[in-house]
Amino acid sequence: MSGHPRAGSLRGRVALVTGGGRGIGRAIALDLAAAGASVAVSARSGAEVAAVAAEIEASGGRGLALVADVTEPGSVAAMVAAATAELGPPLILVNNAGAAASHKLLDHPDALWDRMLDVNLTGPYRVTKACAPAMLAAGWGRVITIGSVASITGARYIAAYTAAKHGVLGLTRALAAEWAQQGITVNLVAPGYVDTALTDGSVANIVSRTGRSADEARELLAAMSPQRRLIAPDEIAPLVTLLASDAAASITGAVLPIDAGASAIASTG
Repeated sequence: MSGHPRAGSLRGRVALVTGGGRGIGRAIALDLAAAGASVAVSARSGAEVAAVAAEIEASGGRGLALVADVTEPGSVAAMVAAATAELGPPLILVNNAGAAASHKLLDHPDALWDRMLDVNLTGPYRVTKACAPAMLAAGWGRVITIGSVASITGARYIAAYTAAKHGVLGLTRALAAEWAQQGITVNLVAPGYVDTALTDGSVANIVSRTGRSADEARELLAAMSPQRRLIAPDEIAPLVTLLASDAAASITGAVLPIDAGASAIASTG
């Protein structure tokens, strides 16, 4: 792993990546490991996190697979305890676990509202709260939450998802203020549509609701970007690794879009 441009910059650090079995989470876990961190990777799918941990180990790093559900308080506590026992306290936390769904507000299912907030807002709250004592004791910590362009803009039919992602930005800013003098930084990365299984779900939803083909639905999502493309997970990971490092000690309370300009540039059609 010595070929990584920041190889060794996180040596001696322990990271915990939720939702780390695939897509953005997998890319982040591998990048953090390449920079020298020991990485605990958690998700509900044991097979997926085991594969990512094996990739880390095969590259000469230290990886740990943990099965956990961020919507279950007991599962969160067990996850953090297991990571601490095996690797040491995770002073780098990447809140990546998330879910997306859409529905117009009329007849919006209350269960869908509750699920979006539980996974995307309360989940990061639970995991951050569980990791915070060790960070405060160490006088050093990094909390990086993977939000969304929906953390800073609104769009039709995703009221619950947008409310949750706006909420986790508020949590980020509040904790950044609370811990500004404690050596802990708290930031949010806000991707646009990334080419992952989560976006595949959005494609399937468009197909089922509109009758468009999968290719047409994917093009529709890509067209929301000024660059007319979906973002690759590997474009997200290096920024997270930077935020986890000492080089980013002065970056806190920030929302950092990786959205091909979607939140800042008017689309030109």
